[in-house]
Amino acid sequence: MVNISDLIDRMSRLEHFKHLSESEIKTIIDIGQIRHFKADTHIFHQGEPCSGLYVLLSGQVHLYKIGPQGQENIIAVIEPVIMFNEVAVLDGGHNPVTAVTFKDSAIWRASRERFNLVLERHPKIALGLLPILAARNRWLISQYEDLSFLSVRARMAKLLLELSDFGRKRINRREYSINELAARVATVPEAVSRTLSVLRDEGLINSTRTEIVVIQSEELAGIAHLGPDFV
Repeated sequence: MVNISDLIDRMSRLEHFKHLSESEIKTIIDIGQIRHFKADTHIFHQGEPCSGLYVLLSGQVHLYKIGPQGQENIIAVIEPVIMFNEVAVLDGGHNPVTAVTFKDSAIWRASRERFNLVLERHPKIALGLLPILAARNRWLISQYEDLSFLSVRARMAKLLLELSDFGRKRINRREYSINELAARVATVPEAVSRTLSVLRDEGLINSTRTEIVVIQSEELAGIAHLGPDFV
């Protein structure tokens, strides 16, 4: 059972709720429920009617777009404490993505109908959504630019830098499989395997069955077209 004061503290970290009082946040918490999900569990599916609003309290969630042939591309990795599925809640349309837990997760959920009642009573929450949705729109534009203008090699270099904290930590291959990496850079597993082999042969990474170690982060940043400030 989640301690209510701890839950209020966690929910207050959301940009949407930072200007609300504890009593207002508790009102929002009371309209929803907390559920616990094991890793690799589908929370909701793309194309289904709006399943509600979610806040990830602990764990990790991946948001996927499913292609016409069933291919999966990860468009966002959700870390605590972050709200997701706002678009479907605001416009009443279908879920735009599929959400899957990557780790065991605790998630608060409220129905669209109940959340909209709260918005009517607390319109400043709706105003708080605007800069967050704008920031996510900018992020999606940057993702579109990567897919449009960067090669698989460049996208993989960028992802390896991200996952390794620019070479400061090792990438666990049990956690990040070939299929997982492929979904993150919107390509097929075979292309990821080839790219990893080439980067290893060039001495930029060390890749084994259990881990990937970034050796030359600056060179990878150059391949990914990142400036020196990113390293």
